[in-house]
This record gives sequence, C-alpha cells and structure tokens, in this order.
Amino acid sequence: MRKLAVFNNVSVDGYFKDAQNDMGFAHAGMRDPEWMEFASGNASGNGELVFGRITYEMMASFWVTPQAARDLPAVAKGMNEMPKVVFSRTLDKAPWNNTRLVKSDPAAEIQRMKSEPGPDMVILGSGTTIFEGIRDRLHLRLVKSRAFRNGNVVLYYEPAR
Repeated sequence: MRKLAVFNNVSVDGYFKDAQNDMGFAHAGMRDPEWMEFASGNASGNGELVFGRITYEMMASFWVTPQAARDLPAVAKGMNEMPKVVFSRTLDKAPWNNTRLVKSDPAAEIQRMKSEPGPDMVILGSGTTIFEGIRDRLHLRLVKSRAFRNGNVVLYYEPAR
C-alpha cells in the first residue's frame, strides 16, 4: 500500500505563515547548502504530490517561472516533472505539467490511490496553523529527525500502533 506523507514548513509554534500572510521564515535557510541538498533530493524523489486548490495555485504560479529555475533549479525541475493531483470543486482545469484534477470526495480518492501500486504521495498544504481544528490528541511516534545548520528541523512521524 502506498504511503501518504505531509511535507510542510511550519514554525515551532505551529504556523505556516505569519499574521501578514508571509511565509518568509520558511525560506530563510535557502543559503544553507545542506538544506538545499535535502530540498533538492526531496523534489527529485519518486513521489506524487497532492494539493488542495489554494496551494496548487500558489505552487503552479511559482515553480514554472524563470526565477524558480534560476534560484532553485533542481527543486523546480522536480516540482514541474513530478505527478500531481489537485483536489478542487471550483477549478475547471489544472494546466501545470503532470497534474490531474479531482473533483470528487478527497478522502475516498486518497483511499483509492493508496491501494494502487505506485510511488508514495506527499501532501503540500497551506493554512494558518497546523493545530487548527484538532480537538483530540494525535497518537504519533517520532521515527526519525534531522537538524540542519540553518535551524531547520525535519521530523518524521508515523501513527503510533
């Protein structure tokens, strides 16, 4: 069964963006070679990206630009080549390379996709805080972590069994 993972830049207090909708903190480490190697490797992996409409539109508007190709060539190449799925009830088309638009129930479609053979999937999401709307404790187990010189930390969790 395929796995579904989340890759998000989140501040230590759980925010994707600040009060001014700025995500600059997420890009502060771009000059760290170790972090850029990790990000480039992530984008060049064998996976499938899963988006909601808002994140899809944001990503599609950036990764096809000359600036993305110039500043982050390996990441841009991976983002543009990887297969993508966007869930939206309002989009009529999803023209970013290798994107499939799904208008049906996201939970049912993800279950179907997980049961198919293929690469693991990664959710790229947005929002205000990672903890918004969570009422019950999530039973997760930290399985791996990696700290970078620029202060970024990548944490790998899986459901506790």
